[in-house]
Amino acid sequence: MSRAADSIREPAVLPPLESRYLLGMRVDGTSYADAMERVMAWAHAGESRYLCASSVNNVMEAHDERAFQEVMNGADLVTPDGMPLVWGLKLLGVGHATRTYGPTLTQMLCERAAREGVPVGFYGGAQDVLDELMEACRRRWPDLEVAYCYSPPFRALTHDEKARVAADVEASGARIIFVGLGTPKQDRWMAENVGVVHAPMLGVGAAFDFIAGRKKQAPALLQRLGLEWLFRLVSEPRRLWRRYLYHNPRFAVLFGVQVLREKLRLNS
Repeated sequence: MSRAADSIREPAVLPPLESRYLLGMRVDGTSYADAMERVMAWAHAGESRYLCASSVNNVMEAHDERAFQEVMNGADLVTPDGMPLVWGLKLLGVGHATRTYGPTLTQMLCERAAREGVPVGFYGGAQDVLDELMEACRRRWPDLEVAYCYSPPFRALTHDEKARVAADVEASGARIIFVGLGTPKQDRWMAENVGVVHAPMLGVGAAFDFIAGRKKQAPALLQRLGLEWLFRLVSEPRRLWRRYLYHNPRFAVLFGVQVLREKLRLNS
């Protein structure tokens, strides 16, 4: 029996967040401390929730597709994963906004889950990446209970496969599920499993690769300057060119128009 059975508590009552809509997609003015408290409260209560660690890519995918915008706006927490979203929140009046980066949040939650005896699960990524991720977890957090770990096929799952995955996650007793499928796939998966998987699900993108040591993260200075996208584009140009060279300029123009309209509205 997983330790999760002993960790179920009453549903959590959490303070409201200050949020803004960037091109129609909600982004929350959260922080590492706030996000951790929310996720751990949901985990202990066994609540079916989902968190999207979001970048400009999420905003533009949501801008271009109404159905995906609904997925993003239906999330229980949307964190500003990249600095452009932090700056966007600040420009719209959320002065305390700070970056809440998926890979860093994942590591902080693993440490806390190990300390509090909360089992976790990992869904997504290639099998060899997951193998290295598990080794990294054993080395860094020896008390962490990994109750579930699965690398799904790189294709759409059948109805029966989806049902089996959800049943396996539930049976594992995992109380936090980290989802590493990439946007928009991971966000859709989490939305589909609300009410089915009774644990908070976190879409954390490339966190599995970073923690496993498969990919290098951008230097801290580039991250603070909002230039992590450039580092990743140089590292993986064939995979990421559309995300950065198509989405980023459009975001800058469209969000600039949004900010200008907001200022004109306030001054009228």
